[in-house]
Amino acid sequence: MPIDSHTLFKQSGYIPKNKVLTAQQAVALIHDGETIATEGFVGIGFAEQIAIALEERFINTGTPKDLTLVYAAGQGDGKDKGLNHLAHVGLLKTVIGGHWGLVPKLQIMANNNEIEAYNLPQGCISHLFRDIGSGKPGFISKIGLCTFVDPRQGGGSVNECSKQQLVDLLTLNGEEYLFYKTFPINVAIIRGTTADPDGNITMEKEALILESLALATAAHNSGGLVIVQVERIAARGTLNSRDVIIPSLLVDAIVVSEPENHWQTFGESYNPAYSGQLKVPTEKIPIMPLNARKIIARRAALELKANSVINLGIGMPEGIAQVANEEKIIDYITLTTEPGVVGGIPMNGLNFGAAINAQAIISQPSQFDFYDGGGLDTAFLGLAQMDSHGNVNVSKFGPKLAGAGGFINISQSAKKVVFMGTFCVCVKHLKIIDGQLDVGSQISKPKFILDVEHITFSGTQAVKQNKKILYITERGVFQLTPAGVELIEIAPGIDPERDILPHMEFNPIISKNLDVMDPSIFIDKPMGLDKVIHDIPLAQRFHYSNQRHTLFINFEGWRITDNNDLIALENTVIEKLSGVEGKIEAVVNYDHFYIPPTLIENYFETINRLGHLYYSKITRYSTSAFMKSKLGEALRERGLAPHIHEGADM
Repeated sequence: MPIDSHTLFKQSGYIPKNKVLTAQQAVALIHDGETIATEGFVGIGFAEQIAIALEERFINTGTPKDLTLVYAAGQGDGKDKGLNHLAHVGLLKTVIGGHWGLVPKLQIMANNNEIEAYNLPQGCISHLFRDIGSGKPGFISKIGLCTFVDPRQGGGSVNECSKQQLVDLLTLNGEEYLFYKTFPINVAIIRGTTADPDGNITMEKEALILESLALATAAHNSGGLVIVQVERIAARGTLNSRDVIIPSLLVDAIVVSEPENHWQTFGESYNPAYSGQLKVPTEKIPIMPLNARKIIARRAALELKANSVINLGIGMPEGIAQVANEEKIIDYITLTTEPGVVGGIPMNGLNFGAAINAQAIISQPSQFDFYDGGGLDTAFLGLAQMDSHGNVNVSKFGPKLAGAGGFINISQSAKKVVFMGTFCVCVKHLKIIDGQLDVGSQISKPKFILDVEHITFSGTQAVKQNKKILYITERGVFQLTPAGVELIEIAPGIDPERDILPHMEFNPIISKNLDVMDPSIFIDKPMGLDKVIHDIPLAQRFHYSNQRHTLFINFEGWRITDNNDLIALENTVIEKLSGVEGKIEAVVNYDHFYIPPTLIENYFETINRLGHLYYSKITRYSTSAFMKSKLGEALRERGLAPHIHEGADM
């Protein structure tokens, strides 16, 4: 059996003590019929050198053959790179993947029934690797219920020859779950930056960590091999133990790649901002032209709330990051992407998955733990096809197999979901004239159809969960209700009877309060979202705790514009503390607070007056070093306590 041969291989001493092999030597260790697992996200973290060597070995020798390939995120450039190298009849017998859109050569094989082909949610596969490593029989989750992954709707099979049941339906405590079955991994193919001769792996120049440790553990504990591609070798004992992502006890072989096969992404050879080695000025990020893509991104950006955690999907949602940066609200929200990026500004195209100025880069399984558990406030996802039930299809369109990626995990778990896409397939004749949208008379293939062929998102399930769902296009905005899909907004210049309803295969509910989309969306200048995102009524910024005898004041994002704001501030404090006996403590949040220099003196006179009347102690805090410095200086000049803290015990 393959596992026995691997055991013999490990005991044979064939691997040199320093574990460094050529790519050809490494792929020679892969046997017929084995299950191999690769990691990567587009081109990030993908071992291109090893994939090339495996392809060349099969072409030259006809072996290895009948492999099962398992991967979580899409790994390819949409042409020839990545897993497209493995698209040879005979080399692969079965493919279980999270996303197929970047591997058109594998798509052809699946459509021709030349391989068994399955599409499972990206997050579930990344968690499956972890559960394989820990010896569990499977992964239990609600993710995938009522979608094409559900055994009642195909169980993830994407062609006629795929007969394995990889997913079971379970009922626990009266609730339905899906059970994703584990299986041994014989070979894990991973990528890092630096290895020492013992096999300790660091990832300092990688844009993502992905599921490296989980996948290495899965293969090792299955009795399999772990092969790691790196760009350089360090001397034994020189790597900082805190930087080691994969310890040597899990690594069997190391391949030093040629530079051209170890680009940081498939779009750039190396960008230190992607790996967090430096921060870059956000002013350099280009501003989007005013077109259909920007209209949709702008309308979606109106759904952003301060301090919320956001996921941006691939494609149309990527534009939100550019809009948020242009509108100077990027610091008020936390953008994330499923491979593990937290904060910063996500990149697009072949750099998708990477981000500049990220706050943190965590493992992909950990990111999906956060997502699946309900950590996302809002998810912005692509809209390729939608039906009368509110179902969305982004995974399969006739012979085109895009796959779900992380779409199912994200859309089923986020508190609110905003789908984004053009109203029709073609928008070539769209014009914006004096703030009015002109879509012309071109007839295009509809996206709003009677029934989608593949359910990637279940509208029925979302209604049961009472979840807020929006569908944003350049012509109008729809929402999902228990009664059906409802048109709630139209773009200025759009006539529903002419521009919307004739191009849909079903009749939506027309809202009795049908509104016009915000006119600022259609004008080629900033919308002023920095003034809107913190649009909290002044009275709601004050909370008095009788138990703690403390007034909590939230000035985050508040912009004082004139003396009327100062008068309103003083009156609000007086009203809030009416009837409160004795002096109290005040705790003030100054994050992203702004006041013009001309009003600073009046502002401090106001808070000094309030302080003498009501406060026994004032604790001011801000996470902004600039604000702490400027506010502390202003307080010191006026003889007030200058201490500005990092945070407050609320």
